[in-house]
Amino acid sequence: MSSFKSDFLKVMDDRGYIQQCTDSDALDAEAASRVVTAYIGFDCTAPSLHVGNLIGIMMLRKLQQSGHRPIVLIGGGTTRVGDPSGKDESRQLLNDAQIDENIAGIRSVFSRFLDFGDGPTDAVMVNNRDWLDDLNYIEFLRDYGRHFSINRMLSFDSVKLRLDREQPLSFLEFNYMILQAYDFVELSRKHDCHLQMGGSDQWGNIVNGIDLARRVDQTGLFGLTTALLTTSSGAKMGKTADGAVWLNDTMLSVYDYWQYWRNTEDSDVGRFMRLFTEIPLDEIARLEKLQGREMNEAKKILATAATALAHGNDAATAAESTAKQTFEDGQTSAGLPTVDIDAQEFETGLGLLSALVDAGMAGSNGEARRLVRGGGVKVNDIKIDDERSTITQDQLNAEGVIKVSVGKKKHVLLRPA
Repeated sequence: MSSFKSDFLKVMDDRGYIQQCTDSDALDAEAASRVVTAYIGFDCTAPSLHVGNLIGIMMLRKLQQSGHRPIVLIGGGTTRVGDPSGKDESRQLLNDAQIDENIAGIRSVFSRFLDFGDGPTDAVMVNNRDWLDDLNYIEFLRDYGRHFSINRMLSFDSVKLRLDREQPLSFLEFNYMILQAYDFVELSRKHDCHLQMGGSDQWGNIVNGIDLARRVDQTGLFGLTTALLTTSSGAKMGKTADGAVWLNDTMLSVYDYWQYWRNTEDSDVGRFMRLFTEIPLDEIARLEKLQGREMNEAKKILATAATALAHGNDAATAAESTAKQTFEDGQTSAGLPTVDIDAQEFETGLGLLSALVDAGMAGSNGEARRLVRGGGVKVNDIKIDDERSTITQDQLNAEGVIKVSVGKKKHVLLRPA
């Protein structure tokens, strides 16, 4: 177990969040003696955050549960530039209307994990557009740009990766690390924020902010990063063959979210329980030792616990029940994702390939055709080998839907509308 004195760093260490820390002893002493304010930044590049962002949200949650104050920094300003960290090419630039729409989509996620308010440990949400939009560029460069060494900036991984692969790095993106460093200084001044957290790809940006605060304000700040997560097989967290695992149920059904965690690789179950749930550590130690069919029960526990945090206990329980009915009891459950299809198409006969595409189970007719030829497609649990098959209203079950399956784990209900 951890040797840290503060509850915050003990929890972070015991549950496996910490990879790097600028001065862990000094941060530990501060966290043991006073309320520490810390932040993580989230750019608004999509209408929802995804599972790849979840570890940062959980870090803020653990911070608050340990008696400290989290700041959610929404990157309304920096999203207009684009973070080059971990990217081989420039992000697509978004206009203000798109950014505002994305902010509205992601804002609700945080209230499920954090308590917001005016108390000493209540979470605060701020937008860096509030100060970045008002910067006088020449004055900003004179006051802050002179503290940054181009030689050192070129040594950071976010820059080296792009240059080593001979991918273009725009001057706009090159400025991102200066703006992020300035964010830390502004939050230190306005909110007494002493700690920035993030993924390990943000280490250089965080250190820049600490150095800038020391130079311009003579303030000592801290940085803490967590490892960039991949599964045991090397897959990036938050990405699947079907796309991103979104945290908003308008972009990914609660059932599919539950299934994402249920399909965790055996060797990742304990690690993901520590990072993404609040299951006690001694119970995790017991569950991660299970083998065979018993490990499947541990995966269900992980799935329900992770889904409950993101979507609530009732939704998580319903998703678990839907999975049980679908996989174990052989029923067609109303809790499966449902796609409305024009009723007239069922009357004339909806082509199977078109149905797979419309249901989001294939990206094109060609992909749908390969799924059928591979023997992985079922309609109402009956295997379909003929790619020219049609789905008609005669196949509607007693619940007024048609169940379409790809493999053992992907199921959608088609409903006439």
